Amino acid sequence: MLMAFSIRELEALSGIKAHTIRIWEQRYKFLKPSRTDTNIRTYNNEELKTLLTVALLNKYGYRISKIDEMLPLQREKAVMDIATPEASDEHFVNELLGFMIDLKCAEFEQSLDRYIAQKGLEETITGIIFQFLQKVGILWQTNKLLPVQEHVVSNIIRQKIIRAIDKLGFVAKDEPLYALFLPEGEHHELGLLYVYYLLRKNDLPVIYLGANVPLKDMQYLVQIKQPQFLYMHLTTFPKQNTLQKILSTLSGLAKNSKIFVSGVVTENYRHSLPSNVSFFKSLDEMVAYIGQAQ
Repeated sequence: MLMAFSIRELEALSGIKAHTIRIWEQRYKFLKPSRTDTNIRTYNNEELKTLLTVALLNKYGYRISKIDEMLPLQREKAVMDIATPEASDEHFVNELLGFMIDLKCAEFEQSLDRYIAQKGLEETITGIIFQFLQKVGILWQTNKLLPVQEHVVSNIIRQKIIRAIDKLGFVAKDEPLYALFLPEGEHHELGLLYVYYLLRKNDLPVIYLGANVPLKDMQYLVQIKQPQFLYMHLTTFPKQNTLQKILSTLSGLAKNSKIFVSGVVTENYRHSLPSNVSFFKSLDEMVAYIGQAQ
């Protein structure tokens, strides 16, 4: 199925300004957008993937006129010949994005397996999957991603993390205890699952509740287990007022716990935080915190 992207969505995904994209269309032939009845540009899957490749080559020194002369396979070879890890990673992220959009599930998983075999799970997550999920988030925000596309690749990534968790030994100590969960209405658990993996790997005791957990269940868990830390990673949680209510309620029922929250919804949060609640600006910050929490 071909999707239709706007020029602003191409700008967000590629990092190339819409004005520049328009100029490239006028001067070169590698982009040929369609137009709606009201003369608005739209771009399909292949044009998005082409622009991502062109943007990467241009970023690493190739002139647009030279790129325009290349056949698609020549562009791919040129990308592979760029001798920097950053370019290689960016190309791989773009490749995964293309597989997701085209629902090429086997290709997505095979590519991910090869990268994990070369770099290991943690480097794959921090170096590739974080970037990939940022672009997925852009598509979510613009309503250009079908749930089936996101669910397929998320479950592939989820399986890789779970497989790595199964290989870890059990933690012998009881403290400091972490409890990981997502509140009702939040179902995107990849970030949370990865933090669970890291806590286990760092020999820190943790209870994993997963997604869509009612606060009354958290209240029971806090009363029985008395965790020192509660953690949520929020990806698409919608309303600030709802989040404010959750944080206030959670703070009250877990007065002796430190409550950590990360995710994109924290970036624009404008309310004051309860004294036992702290925001991490990114999942990277939480990962760094775990690295120090021995």
